[in-house]
Amino acid sequence: MPLAADLFSLRGLRNLGPALREWQRDWQEVVAPRIPEQIEAHAGDVRPLGYVTMQPIVRVDRPLVSYQRWLERIPLVYDRCVLGNDPPSAAADNEIATIRNYRSLMPLAHDARKPMFDLRPADGAMGSTLSYVQTCRSEFEELTRKIDARLAAVATE
Repeated sequence: MPLAADLFSLRGLRNLGPALREWQRDWQEVVAPRIPEQIEAHAGDVRPLGYVTMQPIVRVDRPLVSYQRWLERIPLVYDRCVLGNDPPSAAADNEIATIRNYRSLMPLAHDARKPMFDLRPADGAMGSTLSYVQTCRSEFEELTRKIDARLAAVATE
C-alpha cells in the first residue's frame, strides 16, 4: 500500500487494518459459504505484502525532521494496525520500497494520460526531464521485482 510521511497516512493505516480484517471475516463467514462449488472463488485470505513510502522532500541527504518523525512511526503503526501484531514485532521489515516524489513528471503524465515512466519527448519530456523519466522507469521496475519476490514468498508458504 502506498504511504506518505504524514498524519493522513498513519490515520489511514489505523482505519485500513480493521477494515481489511472485517472484510476478510465477512468474506469467509458470509460470502464464501454461499458460493456454489462449481465456481472457483478466492479463499478470502488477505495478507498484505507491505507498504511503499513516497520519499518526502529532502534537504541535502536527509528528510526534514518533521517528515523523519512520521517515517519512524509508519513501521509500528503498520505492524500493529494492519497486521494486527500487538505488541508490534521489532524485527518486521514490511517496507517494500521508497519511491521518489516525481513532482515534475506528475503534471506531464496527467496531461499525456500515461504513466510517468512512459513519457516521451512528444509528451514534453525533453532533456533532463527525459533522463528523469528513465530513472522513474528503473525505480518502478525495481519496485515490481520486489513485489514479485514477496508474492513468490507468500505463494510458497
